[in-house]
Amino acid sequence: MSISDTAQRNHERLFPGHTSTLKTTDPELVEVFDNFAFDEVLAYADARGNLDEKTRLMVTLATLIAVQSLSEYKAILGGALNIGVTPVQAKEVLYQAVPYCGIAKVIDFVHATNEILQSRGISLPLEGQSTTTPENRYEKGLAVQKAIFGERIERMYGQSPENQIHIHRYLSGNCFGDYYTRTGTDTKTRELLTFSMLLSLGGCEPQLKGHIQGNLNVGNDKDTLLGVVTQLLPYVGYPRSLNAIRCINEVVPEMG
Repeated sequence: MSISDTAQRNHERLFPGHTSTLKTTDPELVEVFDNFAFDEVLAYADARGNLDEKTRLMVTLATLIAVQSLSEYKAILGGALNIGVTPVQAKEVLYQAVPYCGIAKVIDFVHATNEILQSRGISLPLEGQSTTTPENRYEKGLAVQKAIFGERIERMYGQSPENQIHIHRYLSGNCFGDYYTRTGTDTKTRELLTFSMLLSLGGCEPQLKGHIQGNLNVGNDKDTLLGVVTQLLPYVGYPRSLNAIRCINEVVPEMG
């Protein structure tokens, strides 16, 4: 088995002292995957300089929740904590996933995260990050929506049939009022997390394109989004990665 020095170095940085049992049972798979995910893909990220290490791991955690890969999530969470992702940041990835993936998909990851944090001597619950109340969550959430998406939100409300407008109110008050207004991470990072989950879920292309524009509006440029897709490719595969690139190019066409 020939894993590159760079891949071994990057792997050891995230998972010091860990030896995968797959090196014994599936050495060819480990060689191919590690050389790709921990050398080739990271070399692209390092050359472009569009994603820092913590953000790369946070978007990976978001994706692993969306694709329901609990065992890989636990491994990557350990690596993320090892390189400085804080417990609060890790929890915010989880909480951001609830309105996009649903609690049914997130709850096992919450329990797994709690077990890992407690095994490291971290007391729970962590310090609260909520900034809204039941009385102002809708107003504050709507303000965040408008700050990210602009006039599109007014059109959404104006065009909504009466029997469906409650869903838009939930979106403003719950998704944005309860979650986006939290501290612990910023709006730019939340939009990258949302982009990561939507491309990983599949079948969410209209919402994915909406959040591509949202990312652009908050300062995450096309190169950054392509960097996220590249980081997630080893975990979600080529079809969803290529779908995401198609959506990016539809929103932000290549010049020339």
